[in-house]
Amino acid sequence: MLVKVFGSALFGVDATTVTVEVNIDKGIGYHLVGLPDNAIKESNYRIAAALQNIGYRIPGKKITINMAPADLRKEGSAYDLTLAIGILAASKQIQAKNLDDYLIMGELSLDGTLQPIKGALPIAIHAKESGFKGFILPKQNAREAAVVDGLQVFGIDNIKEVIGFFDVGKDLQQTEIDLAKEYGEKLNNPEYDFADVKGQESIKRCMEIAAAGGHNIILIGPPGSGKTMLSKRLSSILPPMTLEEALETTKIHSVVGKVASSGLMIDRPFRNPHHTISDVALVGGGSYPQPGEISLSHNGVLFLDELPEFKRSVLEVMRQPLEDREVTISRARFTVTYPSSFMLVASMNPSPGGYFNDPENAMNSSPAEMQRYLSKISGPLLDRIDLHIEVNPVPFEKLSEAKKGESSVSIRSRVTEARAIQTQRFLSIEKVHYNAQMNTRQIRKFCQLDKVSMDLLKSAMERLNLSARAYDRILKVARTIADLEQSENVESSHIAEAIQYRSLDREGWLG
Repeated sequence: MLVKVFGSALFGVDATTVTVEVNIDKGIGYHLVGLPDNAIKESNYRIAAALQNIGYRIPGKKITINMAPADLRKEGSAYDLTLAIGILAASKQIQAKNLDDYLIMGELSLDGTLQPIKGALPIAIHAKESGFKGFILPKQNAREAAVVDGLQVFGIDNIKEVIGFFDVGKDLQQTEIDLAKEYGEKLNNPEYDFADVKGQESIKRCMEIAAAGGHNIILIGPPGSGKTMLSKRLSSILPPMTLEEALETTKIHSVVGKVASSGLMIDRPFRNPHHTISDVALVGGGSYPQPGEISLSHNGVLFLDELPEFKRSVLEVMRQPLEDREVTISRARFTVTYPSSFMLVASMNPSPGGYFNDPENAMNSSPAEMQRYLSKISGPLLDRIDLHIEVNPVPFEKLSEAKKGESSVSIRSRVTEARAIQTQRFLSIEKVHYNAQMNTRQIRKFCQLDKVSMDLLKSAMERLNLSARAYDRILKVARTIADLEQSENVESSHIAEAIQYRSLDREGWLG
């Protein structure tokens, strides 16, 4: 008897239907075809043990299973449940007349319980788009899949529940979540809050500007000055993710199995890879390409602590994704593209010892040592960082204050208003949503200066020996400062403040 059961395969952050055709005929043998990997080939052992432990069996006949389309590589153990139900239905151990209505995925334990799978959200989205009535999957992934409206999602603990559903019509409990409620709770209670940061008001201001304009930022300061503490709180003041952004972000994390039990990712991601990370781990790749840290940071923050300690090759492969906001991984037989629109936040010591230009510290480095240390960061990479901020240690008086600083919720309200202005400004421009994404032509259009402002900028560039690359960056940052003040024009005060945020372009830093 021939039976068709439906599963799904991941291709990047998208899914495609896999039709599992199970045919049982006279003879003896177990033949699995359709480009399965080793994990799928081993599934017959897991299925046999699981079925035996719940009172069923694999029939002693010739079993032929085809996973179509046969030219698409299938990988992972998530097809166990699909194959098991197909075998039971084809051998007439269960009645299953409505298999066509459901997409079924899950990894089996030897006792019949189900283990979580990867990619539940993109599979659920595909199931709805393909017209399936419901999606049956492990209970641990049910909330993740349930964010897709209009699709019945059934989270199960054991294969016996699925057998009861198809064989005797026993009801399964549908998983539903209240997105509005979860959004509200998370947004008002960020894990890291700027209210916990003592002092550093000028750095908080820089963070607010960076968040409002989507600007990349680098913090330069000695150990213990609060660079990491401040960076971890940046995502808490970014505008709330739209539903579209949340779905897109969750899809990427779902592919690598990093979605929490809450289901939809509501908080913007914050990724903090170690400086020993490899090129592939940062950008993505592998035999079957998986997203790297820059894609897992999509719609959020990528924090690179101690930037000069990263291998130069790692930093250089990040340049194109920073510009294109997506990363394409090519292999001999296929190409996968992952989105990577993130804010880069980097931190570094000003010298190998960490205390350059600090007369009170004996661990001073010479100007030559500092220059050699900073030269590890290439000019093209710095071209993509708009704000260079010097961070000084917090004095004891500030640390001992009982008064809390301004909360992240309060700062985020101003950032959100500024982003709304930018969204309206760039409404007719494709792929530009905030100031940091402007190209040279758009900068000339939206950052026009009066004579006073132009003279101020010219004077600053000559007096401070600012590099040519600083010019456009200053204009973009000044435009963001104006948006925070809800000013239609870029004024001289906005230019003056933006000039302060180009430390590494000044003579004596990178020359």
